[in-house]
Amino acid sequence: QVQLVESGGGLVQFGGSLRLSCSASGIAFSFYVMNWYRQAPGKQRELVAGIDTDANTNYAASVKGRFTISRDNAKNTVYLQMNSLKPEDTAVYYCHALWQGIDDWWGQGTQVTVSS
Repeated sequence: QVQLVESGGGLVQFGGSLRLSCSASGIAFSFYVMNWYRQAPGKQRELVAGIDTDANTNYAASVKGRFTISRDNAKNTVYLQMNSLKPEDTAVYYCHALWQGIDDWWGQGTQVTVSS
């Protein structure tokens, strides 16, 4: 059974930091591209950051320089370090695992709320 379990969300003040974690089970984690998406109320889900199997990373323009994605293949875990948080970062954050574009899995999401 495949599971992606996010943790680390919560309420933080403007300018604060949070670290999200996503622990994966049931997949060959090191072979998967891992992504973080987010969805704010009334908006479409958007890609925030991704990390491939060689640890190459990509970021949405809105978070570049503030967020850092990383992975620990030994722990089957991907992280999202979020610094200098803004109210517009408020959303449900989802972990996503993708294998060769044909097999993908989603976590249940974790709420991040940034107060002004």
